[in-house]
Amino acid sequence: MAVRNGQQYLAGLNDDRVVWLGDKKVDVLNEPKFQGSLNGMARYFDYQIEHADDCIVDDPERRDEKMSASLIVPRSKEDLQIRHRALDRFARYSYGMLGRTPDYVNVVLSGHVARRDIWEKGDLVYHDRLTKFHREVIEGDLSLTHAIAHANIDKGTGDLAGMNADLTLHVVKRTESGVVVRGGKMLATLGPFSDEFYVYPSSPIPSGAEDYALCFSVPSNTKGLTMFCRDHYGVQASVADAPFSSRFDEQDVFVVFDDVEVPYERLFIDGNLDVYNNVTRGVSPGNTLQQTAIRAMVKLEFAYDLCTLMARITNSEGRSDVAAMLGEIHTYMKLTKSAITAAEANAHEWGTSGAFFPHGDLAVLRSIMPEWMVRVNQIICALGSHNMLATPSMDLFENPEVGDMLRRYLPGANDIPAEERAQIMRTARDFAISSLGGRVELYEMFYLGSLNRARAGDHMVAQRNGFGGQVKEFLAKSGVGRK
Repeated sequence: MAVRNGQQYLAGLNDDRVVWLGDKKVDVLNEPKFQGSLNGMARYFDYQIEHADDCIVDDPERRDEKMSASLIVPRSKEDLQIRHRALDRFARYSYGMLGRTPDYVNVVLSGHVARRDIWEKGDLVYHDRLTKFHREVIEGDLSLTHAIAHANIDKGTGDLAGMNADLTLHVVKRTESGVVVRGGKMLATLGPFSDEFYVYPSSPIPSGAEDYALCFSVPSNTKGLTMFCRDHYGVQASVADAPFSSRFDEQDVFVVFDDVEVPYERLFIDGNLDVYNNVTRGVSPGNTLQQTAIRAMVKLEFAYDLCTLMARITNSEGRSDVAAMLGEIHTYMKLTKSAITAAEANAHEWGTSGAFFPHGDLAVLRSIMPEWMVRVNQIICALGSHNMLATPSMDLFENPEVGDMLRRYLPGANDIPAEERAQIMRTARDFAISSLGGRVELYEMFYLGSLNRARAGDHMVAQRNGFGGQVKEFLAKSGVGRK
């Protein structure tokens, strides 16, 4: 079963995982509120097969078998080109509104496998286990979520200080078969709809916190693993009325590991700070950001087209203020595309184990993309205004009692039919101001980490790499330097 279809994916969720939604424990497959999201994720797996030329490649280790291209361990520019095509196609399934489709964590995991040299700072048995797990994911076409952020409840102390130290995930006991871990992690998007929870390094941790330096994966139905869902923003509506909310709520969970035993064969980092603190900086800037940047580019393309249609519907495209806003989104889109193109053109070997990733400068998008995405929603609201609220159900146009009335009184400008006007405005509403739209905006703001932390990190990396000296050089050449 190297590549699953939607029904096979759903069958894999039929287990005794512990998921709380609202005030009750729910059966994921039979929970009414989840049905749209489940169908949406199942459709993702069918979509992968339908677009096999882009999304599926030959398995290099098993003759005549196939695998998701998102699981390629990149060793060359050609690998990156093949993966780019797949990631672009995956993003177009939801036009960027799904941020945690399985290809995301697949790319992360494959990047970790590629950087065997980082694991050489410790015992390579851990990387051998990781490689074996990667093989499991390929052969099972598994859906992974990640849980990497510390349960930073008290921001007045450090991530692993005070009450945070007791509440975030750490080792509490060791047995003959594995380590027992306890604590919370956030935020596991796609948690209820995943096969595995992959816990891996996010930000570096200090000496003395080795019990928190963990990387492992466990099945989503592991004993002691409990998921607490936020309110579900999926709606029981037609795709015509709610094109995103009817199928694309990924569902975020706060996950608690209540004395979960992680078998040693699924433990990939165990207290080694040299490994733990170098994984993210050695993988994310080039490797992981390829997936996130491509998804963002596809979403910005969609937003630009959507806003252009909104302006035409209201005959405002020729106004200078409206044209400026449309051009603003176009600028974001082109800058994102240019950053991807440059990073892939300047891809190079990372480390000493053959990993081949795009250039790390691609990571600069972390420091600006969140603001762009928020701004896009502001522009949608400015262009749509009250028109996004005057959006009758699409079914009403087929109603013999009121259909003609709606067509008469709610047409678009420029002879655009009322049905098209309603469809575009409903799409804009669902994209930007629905409950799901609000969740996605918040997700865009923080899913790559704190904006301020990203910018501070960019500055520190630049200084560590020796950037600077131009000012003193200029002053010296101008005769203003110290005598």
